[in-house]
Order: sequence, then structure tokens, then C-alpha cells
Amino acid sequence: MEQGQGTQPGLNDQLRHAGIIDIQFRRVPCYHRGLYVNFHVEAGSNPVYLAVLVEFANKDGTVVQLDVMESLPSGKPTRVWTPMRRSWGSIWRLDANHRLQGPFSLRMVSESGQTVIAHQVIPANWRANTNYGSKVQFR
Repeated sequence: MEQGQGTQPGLNDQLRHAGIIDIQFRRVPCYHRGLYVNFHVEAGSNPVYLAVLVEFANKDGTVVQLDVMESLPSGKPTRVWTPMRRSWGSIWRLDANHRLQGPFSLRMVSESGQTVIAHQVIPANWRANTNYGSKVQFR
């Protein structure tokens, strides 16, 4: 698609050379009927690096914080939340100084302040480039 497509004919060149243009926007609530939040473990994730894409978050849909809870070798949760860092867009990452131990629970905080926890949503034998569906959703 050409930049400026959808504008009045003949204005494409003028718009391309306009320089910095202030743009106003607002977020709108998303409603993914019948869907729960999905977590996609991104390609490149490995035992010491975990990158997760958060998909299908309802309502304000903007996750402003994502925390991960690892498990003990027995599979029991550690009860310790570790904040992840936003990589870009809806992808969050954790650069660990140790081998990560699943299953992982994920705690999401939305822009409106709502907190939702997906308990042990990513299994111990997780794989990169794989989707893991939850049974949670923002209300």
C-alpha cells in the first residue's frame, strides 16, 4: 500500500514531504468474543531468555506490566513474581541469570489497573514459537 493511499488524488507527494505531522489518536476497547488471553512464546526464547507476546486482551487491552512466576523442580509455584520488560509492542521479555524453570504463571496488569493471573499457563516443557492458551480474560 502506498503511503498516503486513501487521501485526495494528487496529494500523495505533498503529504510525503510535509515533515513532522502531529497525529491525534485514542485507544478503543477491544472485545474478542469467546476468546481468552493467549500467550505466544516467541522464537529465540531459550532456557535463560523468555519472550512472550500477549494476544486477545479485552477491554482497554493495553497490558502495562507482565510478571512471571517460575516453579520449583517439583512443579510447585515459587510464589515469587519477577517483572518482565516490554521488548516492543505487546512482546515482553525476561533476561534471566539462571535457567528458567516452568511451568510459568503470568500476571498481567492493564492500563486501567485490573490484574489478571494465568496460573501455570506455560508448561515446564515449553517450546519457542508456540501458543499457550489461558482461561483468563480482562472484564
